[in-house]
Amino acid sequence: MSPFRTMMTGLLAASLATPAFAQCMQPTEKPGFDIRALQSQLMVLALTCSQTDEYNRFVTQNRAVLTGAYNDVQRHFRRVAGNAWQRQIDAYITNTANGHSQTGISQGSLFCSNQAQLFPQALAVTTREQLAQLSQQRQITQVYEPPACAAPPARNANRAAAAPNPANGTPRSNGQPASAGNTATPRS
Repeated sequence: MSPFRTMMTGLLAASLATPAFAQCMQPTEKPGFDIRALQSQLMVLALTCSQTDEYNRFVTQNRAVLTGAYNDVQRHFRRVAGNAWQRQIDAYITNTANGHSQTGISQGSLFCSNQAQLFPQALAVTTREQLAQLSQQRQITQVYEPPACAAPPARNANRAAAAPNPANGTPRSNGQPASAGNTATPRS
């Protein structure tokens, strides 16, 4: 195969592989999705169970965390959907609310009593980590769950500690470049 053809085959393979990689969720993005799901569940609870005052208090108390969570979700969809990110985030928000609403409908008159402790629990925590953890503990429904992204390969710590290679001109500890004729011990 010609070098040009080999290069084009590699580029094609890379372009096909990129979307699959991009469709994963970075570990830093997951808490944002957990918090957005919790907020959606609380919104449905507020509307269904006449708890709008509690919801407004939750939003006011956690405004910065909720904004950060939305920004995390937005960054995720910008990364995975490119120019279609706005459509994707709108669909995510709508589908999340619809999913939580369907949960409420399926529980019928028990929904409000089943969820009675969610507002007190949500109002008792204030950090990003606590809200994400509450969402996970309460098993708040997620309508969007791509696989987790693979961790980037760990850097080889031994490379930094490796001895310089005189054959490739790597500087020695005396600051002089190594060469075939530079093997003498430096003078002080």
